[in-house]
Amino acid sequence: MKSKKIIVSVTNDLYTDQRVHKVCSFLHENGYDVLLVGRKLSNSQPISNRLYSTKRFKLFFKKGALFYANYNLRLFWFLIFKKTDVLLSNDLDSLLANYCAFKLKRNTQLVYDTHELFTEVPELTSRPKVRKVWLKIEEWIFPKLETIYTVNQSIADIYRNKYKKQIRVVRNVSKLWVPENILSKKELGLPQDKHILILQGSGINIDRGGEEAVMAMKEIQNVLFLIVGSGDVIPQLKQMVAQNNMEEKVRFVGRVPYHTMMNYTYHADLGLSLDKDTNLNYKFSLPNKIFDYIHATTPIISSHLVEIKKVIEKHDVGVIIPEYSAKGIAQAIKTILADEKRLNQLKKNCEKAAQIENWEHESEVLKEIYL
Repeated sequence: MKSKKIIVSVTNDLYTDQRVHKVCSFLHENGYDVLLVGRKLSNSQPISNRLYSTKRFKLFFKKGALFYANYNLRLFWFLIFKKTDVLLSNDLDSLLANYCAFKLKRNTQLVYDTHELFTEVPELTSRPKVRKVWLKIEEWIFPKLETIYTVNQSIADIYRNKYKKQIRVVRNVSKLWVPENILSKKELGLPQDKHILILQGSGINIDRGGEEAVMAMKEIQNVLFLIVGSGDVIPQLKQMVAQNNMEEKVRFVGRVPYHTMMNYTYHADLGLSLDKDTNLNYKFSLPNKIFDYIHATTPIISSHLVEIKKVIEKHDVGVIIPEYSAKGIAQAIKTILADEKRLNQLKKNCEKAAQIENWEHESEVLKEIYL
């Protein structure tokens, strides 16, 4: 039987997008001929060890309206001249090109994977004129879509109530982490005589708790705080660390491959997820680092967000901070680390939860959509 062709598109550089990689891998494993399309930046890392094809556009504009216009126009022309059975658009910033190409192609299905409440991100809510443009695009196309899925039930409910469409849920759950080898603390340059705290992710941005977590370290002793990943607020965090002479307490690892990142997470005693309830997108978020922490048997300290709270309380794998401040975060960290019995129980609970909260189970929904 001839394999179906699918073109998957995103606006990022493909390297660190684990959700899209997991979906593309699922499609490849189930007989699809997959082409993933994104963009190439000056600092983009080479893409290797992928069983599906990739393509990255080099664009003149790097951000803002001109970038999005440039990308969608380039993607549109690429899509209309490529034979494919399915177009998979990831998020609103790639939907316009996909929809316009879909309208011009015969016998082609359009699938939309919306990773967030795109029009509610801080970058748009603070710029109402720009947000209005994206809302117009969403309101024009969304009601015409037939196959849609998103990252959690809260976001699905919002879209369903607004557009009266069926929305499936495929959470951004990590694949079950089964490492062939685990690097030692010594190999990672980590101290043997300190507790390890970690904040990981590729979106360490404003309103995600990095600032409060850094300042919390002023009140905590004998703990090393690792910030593993990248984001807009990293330069500010580095400045805060330098100003407060906390270079021995806070270490910036930067972006590293997933396996390396998970080695750091494995050795961490606690993992942080501190997004603020400052907008609807953050309020209903369920970041994949929650599941990374669980799979690495690293208990979680989280802010009070609906979807995260559901997972933590269901499996008893962490705590929700009662007070969102540097002091509140510091107190939660000190309380857990001082109770070794409780900490060990949380780690055991993570191990059990990992057998349930994994991509192998979650991707069953994708079978209903694509197979």
